[in-house]
Amino acid sequence: MSVLTQRLRKTLDDLRSAGTYKALRHLQDPMGPVTTIEGLGDVLVFCSNNYLGLADHPEVVEAGHEGLRRYGGGTASVRFICGTFVCHRQLEERIAEFLGTEAALTYVSCWNANEGLLANLVEQGMSSCRTS
Repeated sequence: MSVLTQRLRKTLDDLRSAGTYKALRHLQDPMGPVTTIEGLGDVLVFCSNNYLGLADHPEVVEAGHEGLRRYGGGTASVRFICGTFVCHRQLEERIAEFLGTEAALTYVSCWNANEGLLANLVEQGMSSCRTS
């Protein structure tokens, strides 16, 4: 057994012993306030981003189907390479109008939004601990 394998096994054993080892849970039903997880059965869900209960709402599911029929599975890359769908532009125009701003830009995830935002807010050499 290699040194790396031994180290990784020890790390995993330490995580298990500490109760911090993470294992995937396999959903068997749509996400909602109650869902079914393999090996656990029906469970109450307090940890999802489904605050409004829309993840399995029939109108949202149908809108997803309609979007797939109309646009396919996506642009196959980021918008700046392959293009932006009309529905993206329309949504951003409506958001900008609602907020009273010149423009708005949507992202597919908070991770992407942070990547796009933070790179434009900081400058090279800027200290993260600056005091005034």
